[in-house]
Amino acid sequence: MESQWPSAFPTSSIHKRKHVSEDDAPPFYPSCDSSMHNFTGSVNSTATTSGSVLDFVVKDEATTNIFTEKLQTRGGYSDREENLKKEEESGLLKFECVCNDGVDGHMVSLIALKNIFARQLPNMPKEYIVRLIIDRNHKSIMVIKEPNRVVGGVTYRPYANQRFAEIAFCAISDDEQVKGYGTRLMNHLKRYAHDVDGLTHFLTYADNNAIGYFIKQGFTKEIHLEKDRWEGYIKDYDGGTLMECKIDPKLPYTDLSTMIRRQKQVLYEKIRELSNCHNIVYAGIDFQKRSEAGGIPNRIVDDIPGLKEAGWTPDMYGHSRFRAFDGSTDHATNLKHLTEIMRSLIKEMHDHPDAWPFKEPVDAQSVPGYYEIIKNPMDLKTMSERLESEQYYVTLEMFLADARRMFENARTFNPPKTIYYKCATRLEAHFQSKVTTLLQSGFKIQ
Repeated sequence: MESQWPSAFPTSSIHKRKHVSEDDAPPFYPSCDSSMHNFTGSVNSTATTSGSVLDFVVKDEATTNIFTEKLQTRGGYSDREENLKKEEESGLLKFECVCNDGVDGHMVSLIALKNIFARQLPNMPKEYIVRLIIDRNHKSIMVIKEPNRVVGGVTYRPYANQRFAEIAFCAISDDEQVKGYGTRLMNHLKRYAHDVDGLTHFLTYADNNAIGYFIKQGFTKEIHLEKDRWEGYIKDYDGGTLMECKIDPKLPYTDLSTMIRRQKQVLYEKIRELSNCHNIVYAGIDFQKRSEAGGIPNRIVDDIPGLKEAGWTPDMYGHSRFRAFDGSTDHATNLKHLTEIMRSLIKEMHDHPDAWPFKEPVDAQSVPGYYEIIKNPMDLKTMSERLESEQYYVTLEMFLADARRMFENARTFNPPKTIYYKCATRLEAHFQSKVTTLLQSGFKIQ
């Protein structure tokens, strides 16, 4: 009997599976030997040319076309992956594949994973979750933190003869969200499924709330797998979108960050061959430290290293990007008017109900790893301090750039389904509407 898909869920890295009888699917009995249970997330960061799946050469033509829109390689991806690799190497984090083979320790882990799925999927009957996890046709790859605490995982059913697997559940516990575990877990799943199960594809049914997550993990709504390989093994359900992921044997899924870093090095080397611009590097001004010391510079633009060498002159100060429609050329008048406008925009943002995550700088202790990923943090308090100095925001564009940076930082660090990502999007829309109204009322950016 078919049922409707469960309603929306509060977390981002979760896939929900429908109730469906598996009686029509051919049985598959996994070989639960020790090699499967001892599979962990250790990775070899040294590139070789021995022909292994994980081996690659940066300048090899076969690896130069991996930057597709389906791979999550933007923002803080590489930084997060590097941090998680360090946790694995230190033994603080590991990924293990477990199935119901009658071993007590494995059963304890499966029950712990069942509890996570039950919490994260409140509309999914617990009996159904238990049935799939305990079913010996299914395997589960778990995220385990020291000391042996299961914090998430993915349950899937491999069809060895057909060389594909169907993903049933995927979730990370609430207290471990927004740390990159969901992406790392999927990368380990792809590596394990190829190396151990011999699979080439994943299929899964995703509801609207899970589609974004799976797209980031390389899944697509276009199904290229031959229909006769999967038809009759999984069913077409109303309310879900069938998605596919092809496992690329050339990609080192658990070491993508190293490959990306090395490809960047190749690009930088090529740039050095073609240009001399990289030879001139100026240290930036440390405005934040000056502010903390109580010394906001009177003419901060004058202190920017390399600005004068680029052709800047003092007569450009303060009105090169902004002026009123009334044609006033008085710099002091324009800057005073500009400051009043920016104060009103700051107040509009500060009073908005979605502004609460942005009113203060992010606490590094409460959000570990934030400043390793976000190199140019921004918040409303910092923007207000810069504005009140009446020296920093000498153009409207500088003010708008800081606001954009604040919103982009939130969306870079947080997955789309988190409250922080949503607050950033709503607050930005409100802010943009106010700026649009302002510009239409008689001010413009030149």
